[in-house]
Amino acid sequence: MSPSTISRNLYEQQTHNKRMTVVVMLLFGLFLAFLGFGFDLYITGTLDTFSHRSPSQHFTRYYDVDADSGPSFPIPIGTSIAIVIGIVMAFWSMSSGARVILASTGAVPASPGKPAEKQLINIVEEMRIASGLPQPSVYIVPDPDPNAFATGTRPDNSYIAVTQGLLDKLNRDELQGVVAHEMSHIRNYDVRLMTIIAAFVGSIILISNWARLSMRFGGRRRDSSRSDSGPLGAILFIIWIIGVLLAPLLAQLMAMAVSRKREYLADASAAELTRNPLGLAEALKKIDSAAEPTTSIKKGTAHLCIADPHGRKINEKEGFFAEIFGTHPPIRKRIMLLQAMAYQRSPEPHAAT
Repeated sequence: MSPSTISRNLYEQQTHNKRMTVVVMLLFGLFLAFLGFGFDLYITGTLDTFSHRSPSQHFTRYYDVDADSGPSFPIPIGTSIAIVIGIVMAFWSMSSGARVILASTGAVPASPGKPAEKQLINIVEEMRIASGLPQPSVYIVPDPDPNAFATGTRPDNSYIAVTQGLLDKLNRDELQGVVAHEMSHIRNYDVRLMTIIAAFVGSIILISNWARLSMRFGGRRRDSSRSDSGPLGAILFIIWIIGVLLAPLLAQLMAMAVSRKREYLADASAAELTRNPLGLAEALKKIDSAAEPTTSIKKGTAHLCIADPHGRKINEKEGFFAEIFGTHPPIRKRIMLLQAMAYQRSPEPHAAT
């Protein structure tokens, strides 16, 4: 965990997360606009601004002034569509994104009529009181692998979902630690940021697929644009092609970079709420020992979970590449830090290889 993250108190972290929400939305919006801009420039030709035409030729082509019709302007169709999709996805994620994420996992509301689920509801109520938050809705994901996540846009519109495997494998103290961890994400406003990111990742994948499909049918226009655009246009074309091809990966990397460091803070906040860091430490041990992936949770929402639902090896390591490509910090290190909070000595985590 970075020194700047450690030094922030609860209210500073909340303010930071709210600010980061705006920054992330702007970055994703700019990336979407860039994908649409390239579509206009190289596929439809509506933004042929980098050609070798003289300024007077540009004026005649684009501004074609006459007394009857007035000036005509190019319409950046792809850019406009991409920006509109980004705006719609932002509003959609704020209003319905959390419910869609729950539906994608097959989650169902927890039932007070079942003893294990009633206990979970009681634990959520306890952690609600400890945190001073409104009561989140509680859901069960029908998956045998132990995992959990929180989603929502604000504390009074939030959800905590745990898998059936988590209910079956954890005792009460361990389950309380997991719930406190997810409640901390709600209290820190992590859930709003991560829910919006999940929506934008989907929109970028949609736009990049649309651009790749368009490239198959825009070869003649693309070749003509490159030949007329000069060195600057050729460079921009190459950058755009790379952006289109790598857009899904870049979107995932942005989501991973935001989510990884927040797990440490949520662990520490959970220990504060429960006064029992060992409960969460033991829960993480059991989650880590599970061999099967959480198949109900898709790749686009993996960063929401308390542990990587797909068990990727990169999340067991530290260093530059792990920071870029990992969605979660190493569980062994998280366990070691929680044990240290309880003044227990623990063996060093296995060295990264």
